[in-house]
Amino acid sequence: MSEKKANRKQFVGIVVSDKMDKTVVVMVERLTQHPLYKKYIKRRKKFMAHDEENACRIGDKVLIEETRPLSRHKRWRVRQILERAKVLEKEEAETPQEQEV
Repeated sequence: MSEKKANRKQFVGIVVSDKMDKTVVVMVERLTQHPLYKKYIKRRKKFMAHDEENACRIGDKVLIEETRPLSRHKRWRVRQILERAKVLEKEEAETPQEQEV
């Protein structure tokens, strides 16, 4: 019996929520052409994906892959983190200012 691996769908998207345990919400953008007017339109869809190590953070660019149903809404797994989100440094304006007496 030969082993045949199914071709699974893969998408690249941005993590928009990581508040759940071992789950992230990934927004995937794609361009589609309008059937009548032929203008390209941005379409967005959110997917819930399984993140076993809780490694993803908001703003990360990730590769997700289709898998068996893991829960009511989860049918995707985070395969790889392609790019980390840029961390903003706290500015000095947030530090308390010295008051003159």
